[in-house]
Amino acid sequence: MMLPSRLRVLVADDHPGTVRAVSRLLALNYDVVGSVADGSGLLEAARHLQPDVIVLDVNLPKIDGLKACRQITQSNPEMRVIMFTAVDDSDVRRRAFEAGASAFVHKLALDDDLLSAVKRLDADRG
Repeated sequence: MMLPSRLRVLVADDHPGTVRAVSRLLALNYDVVGSVADGSGLLEAARHLQPDVIVLDVNLPKIDGLKACRQITQSNPEMRVIMFTAVDDSDVRRRAFEAGASAFVHKLALDDDLLSAVKRLDADRG
């Protein structure tokens, strides 16, 4: 019997400190397969790395997170996107889900909320 593979996660944020923190947090239980700092890099990395989950900042340079989320979820419906931002705005949250996000997390609640969101997506796949 094969053990289920670990969930593969890609992190997209333009702040290196946030990328390091999120990657360290998730690497305890999941395979962090890469990180990117802008939306165009994200689209390329998503095609190349084929992650199960993308942790995606709403505000990215080149292509914003909402547009990138929409493109990714339309072309790769099996990929799940967790949008996250420092802005607590119900309109942004609504637009994230409209763009295809599976979850929305506030950056100030990363530790608990992000881990919970990834665990739910991991449980849903298998």
